Amino acid sequence: MKKSFLLTLLFINALNCISQVKYSSSFNIINDNDLYISTSQDRYYTNGVFLSYNYMSKKASEDQLKKIYSIQLGQRMYSPFKANVRDIREHDRPFAAYLYAGFGFRNFYKNNTYFGLSGEIGVIGPSAFGEESMEFVHNIYGFAPATGWKYQIKDAFALNFKAEYLKELTASSNKYFDLNWKNEATLGTVFTDVSTGFHGRIGIKPLQKAANSVAFNSNLNNDATETNNEKELFFYINPMLRYTLYDATIEGSFLNDNSIITYDVRPLVLTTEVGFWFTTNRFNFKYMIVHHTKKLESENVSRHNFYGGIQINYLFN
Repeated sequence: MKKSFLLTLLFINALNCISQVKYSSSFNIINDNDLYISTSQDRYYTNGVFLSYNYMSKKASEDQLKKIYSIQLGQRMYSPFKANVRDIREHDRPFAAYLYAGFGFRNFYKNNTYFGLSGEIGVIGPSAFGEESMEFVHNIYGFAPATGWKYQIKDAFALNFKAEYLKELTASSNKYFDLNWKNEATLGTVFTDVSTGFHGRIGIKPLQKAANSVAFNSNLNNDATETNNEKELFFYINPMLRYTLYDATIEGSFLNDNSIITYDVRPLVLTTEVGFWFTTNRFNFKYMIVHHTKKLESENVSRHNFYGGIQINYLFN
């Protein structure tokens, strides 16, 4: 009897220790590619690679639950309807690449909102190594070498800023569903646009609040926070309506007007992202599918496009 009681206490203590795990930093890898939804499609936003290091601030203001900083390296690549376009007249979208380093922060508040600011500095054009990166990917999968990069958007300095705001609109009492209002705005020499939409989650497990969920890369905690790093499993949908004022990967940069192939942007774009997240101790995993409407005024560009993406986070202290 005494032995069983001691074993029960040890078991309860072990469960308590597991539930009180706190990780205050993470390393994230994101890869967007249309190969994740099709082995034959290779067009438009053809690849994105992003590496980021996220860490919690040791201090937060009275109305904040936590403040999280992020350092990121990223590269985005764009191509016409296929990667092998020898005839310049068939380029329904410019080849383009954007390479940057970024830094930002997000403040998570007690009223189930968050606000973030970030900045990026880098380059678009040949110096962003888009052609070399595509050649590397094609060699891995055994695809034919890409042609047409000589007509890509020309080199230009890149400086961009982004603001984000999210507010919870409603949540079910059993914590298996919520709906949030999401807003973004970017301003810079590469992208200038504003977006608004919704982020909804349906949980297989009870959902965490926005300030402690992998959905918003906020599942970091330290001794100053009352929350722990909880396990999560949920599906989500994120439709966003964007009004685009400027996109240098389509129009060419206003800092360099020597690009051979350019197009006007289509102002209104609807983007819908669906996917799922799940966490296992130190690791988080996401798979997503993104649909967007036509982004530029080119007669040959499809009215719709899809691509996929994966994200892996590793948490540590």
